[in-house]
Amino acid sequence: MDHGIAVPDRRAFLTTTAALTASLAACGGPPSTNDTGGRGPDRTLTAVIGYGNDGSWDPTRTASAFAMAANHHVYEGLVDTDPVTRAPYPALATRLPADPGATVWRFTLRPGAVFHDGSPVTADDVVFVYERILDPGTETLTRGFFASWLAGVRKADARTVELHLRFPFPDGVPRLTLAKIMPRHVYSRPGAWDDAVRGLAIGSGPYRQTAHHPKSNTAFEAFAAYDGPRPPAFRRMNWLTIVDAASRVARISGVSAGAQIADNIPYAHIPWLRRRGRTVAGAAGMNNLFLMFNTRRSPFDDVRVRQALHYAVDAERMVEVALKGHGTPATSFLDEGNPAHRPASTVYRHDPARARALLRAAGVRGLRIELLAVNVSWVLDCLPTIKASWDAVGVETTLAPQETTAVFTKLDQRRDYQVVAAASNANQFGLDADLILRYNYGPHNLWTRYARWETHPVARRLFAAMDRAGREPDPGSRNALLRDCLDTVAEQAVLYPVVHNELMTAWDPHRLTGARAQPYPGLNLLQARWA
Repeated sequence: MDHGIAVPDRRAFLTTTAALTASLAACGGPPSTNDTGGRGPDRTLTAVIGYGNDGSWDPTRTASAFAMAANHHVYEGLVDTDPVTRAPYPALATRLPADPGATVWRFTLRPGAVFHDGSPVTADDVVFVYERILDPGTETLTRGFFASWLAGVRKADARTVELHLRFPFPDGVPRLTLAKIMPRHVYSRPGAWDDAVRGLAIGSGPYRQTAHHPKSNTAFEAFAAYDGPRPPAFRRMNWLTIVDAASRVARISGVSAGAQIADNIPYAHIPWLRRRGRTVAGAAGMNNLFLMFNTRRSPFDDVRVRQALHYAVDAERMVEVALKGHGTPATSFLDEGNPAHRPASTVYRHDPARARALLRAAGVRGLRIELLAVNVSWVLDCLPTIKASWDAVGVETTLAPQETTAVFTKLDQRRDYQVVAAASNANQFGLDADLILRYNYGPHNLWTRYARWETHPVARRLFAAMDRAGREPDPGSRNALLRDCLDTVAEQAVLYPVVHNELMTAWDPHRLTGARAQPYPGLNLLQARWA
């Protein structure tokens, strides 16, 4: 988006650090963004993230690539997942549900688990977080991943909780990582959720946040009292936010490189970095460039116009020129590597003649579009192809890239727009098709509201069909229902991918081991070590 993605709560991003500095004063002063200090095991791990750190940090509301990656190091769920395979493992809980197909899951908290302020983790903290997520009066992003199948949470005793399901839903187990447990005594204070948005992060994870400077860096140190399954390997970490591609690559390259690992590596720099001894690895998944239309604004309320603009885009050329072959034109809302993928009933292969015919059928002549776009580096590389493609079918196109936070602030404020081009990746939250669909579509979904489509009759039928699919116990029947939903999403093209692309991560193998590329933005260093 920042996100290589999409950050649903953009209203409150930091413009100053005064409030957060006060809350972190006990942790010491912020490090320099050049800090690679120390030798041996005490040296600082420096990472470069190609997305902004100024989106929401509230774990219940954020989709910020930077914040979500950091939160996996700062917080824990009852269950967490491997960052690549997404296999679940017990985190704050002592074990996984004995029967994932049951409608009551009982969890005992890990003995000795404490938050970064020294207070014990209790069942009250678990109930506090889940009640916030399930509260229909609280606009949390995570509610869309839980409300359809989770009825409620109950405290059994000080260290035991029960989750009560509406129906058997084994796919819910890995989703528990999205409910990061937060201390009730901190976040129940007046104004505390606003502080969480701005960057206040107090969890029970292996690293505690020590400084947070929006648009600059966020620093962490190992939490000495951590006794969980992913012990910290680095005494300190300094994560730099560098959206500019050239500056980001410079930090990871060269003999005196200031960083050991960086994500969002531009495709054109891969050979150069490899010649300099860096490991560069990619992972394909749901990362995508999408187009989102304002369906309350003519002519984008006409499905034929939305389809025409998708047919017009030369996605094959975009993959070749902008992505250097590290992507595929979208054949479904899902990426081709997803187990539930099959080509949608509507596939937008490059067809300028069909695009012109659809525009004529809709009575559209002389259309002019200002394409609002995020400034993620690889998205910027793709924009000229969109402009050339639309210009070629008679749609005069002006590109208007802006900082990601600015784009989503406009959307949050319900300001007018025509079309948005941005990056998204629901794999940040999980792999199952139901979750991926609910990330962008639903009656209370922020993306659906951004597109002004939530009350459309087709949308209401889609949401009802999604709920039927979620309740279907037979896997084959459930997948068939989900495929019908995916066909509707493709046909309507309200928010739909143009290409799915591979994400590249680079690191210095002489200084770092255990690093892995992941198929969504950000980094996970919980299994990395000094070489």
